[in-house]
Amino acid sequence: MKRPTRVLISKIGLDGHDRGAKLIVRNLRDAGMEVIYTGLWQTPVSTVHAAMQEDVDVLGVSLLSAAHMTVMPEVLRNCREFGIADLPVVLGGILPEQDQQPLRDMGVAGVFNPGTPMSTIITEIEKLAAARRAERARRTEPLNLSSSQGLAEAITCLLDDQTGRLPEGGTGKALCVGVTGAPGVGKSTFIGKLAQTLRERGRRVAVVAVDPTSPVTGGSLLGDRLRMMKNEPDDGLYVRSLSSGGQAGGLAPRTGEVTDLLRAAGFEVILIETVGAGQNDVEIRTVADEVLLLMMPGTGDGVQFSKAGVVEIATGFVVNKADLDGAELTVRDLRDSIDDDRQIWPVSSVRGEGLEPLCDWIESKA
Repeated sequence: MKRPTRVLISKIGLDGHDRGAKLIVRNLRDAGMEVIYTGLWQTPVSTVHAAMQEDVDVLGVSLLSAAHMTVMPEVLRNCREFGIADLPVVLGGILPEQDQQPLRDMGVAGVFNPGTPMSTIITEIEKLAAARRAERARRTEPLNLSSSQGLAEAITCLLDDQTGRLPEGGTGKALCVGVTGAPGVGKSTFIGKLAQTLRERGRRVAVVAVDPTSPVTGGSLLGDRLRMMKNEPDDGLYVRSLSSGGQAGGLAPRTGEVTDLLRAAGFEVILIETVGAGQNDVEIRTVADEVLLLMMPGTGDGVQFSKAGVVEIATGFVVNKADLDGAELTVRDLRDSIDDDRQIWPVSSVRGEGLEPLCDWIESKA
């Protein structure tokens, strides 16, 4: 089955709202695309670095600050420096007519004003994506996993079942930690803070973030990355967003093989974020060495915690948002219910509290 067109939409600069960008994101998702949204206040370098790691087909920039003639040359320069000069870059915003041709002349592949019909934007993005994919399909040189750009393209080749360019050899050694839990429990923010703390300890960290695919359109909004991004790239932190493709169990197709590539690339800790999980979403245990189940204060009692399923396969528990009332009661109920030596960590991701003991545990397993 043909993989959906993959687009990254970034809001660069100091604009205070992103309503227009979010509208574009939803329309592209509803058109059946995989859309990575990086949120407000991005820089050219953070945007292009994200696009490179995610190996998108098209990069879309939203600007309302009248800085397009300054920002877009930087975006294109960073594309060249990150080895993705062939990536089509499109721009949307309030753009004076006299600037549109100069933008195209400098290499911007598409220029859209607020009055551009959504159907035109969708058609143009699909056309640009198809042309880039056709060009890349002609490449035959082996991919180098020590390069972030090579790793990103290797993951795409794997997902497309085009494995001829993948390197042969061992998969390397890394600890793979699955992070699962119900929708809204704070998995993305938690993973972002956990990865940051591990990076401060000198660990090379990779994150695989899985989001659901629409059963209606086949599109996906891959929004977990926005809670993990920084304004300056970090080569020791690799984030790749995957869509579930309708697969049950909380993972995406070939998640295990993606983690093998990340191991081969030399990452020491791999964090896999599942989609919002229910009691029966236990596939994470098949690809992870350890499984952390995130909970919130007040989300269960002794009976709930004793049921089979996702509680049963967890090797550790995180009571996230532990700054809220009821956290101590949840920890106590959980401890009384599991009746074994699995560890429980109260963590406040927003405040950055409680992560150090968890990192100690992860490093003891690595």
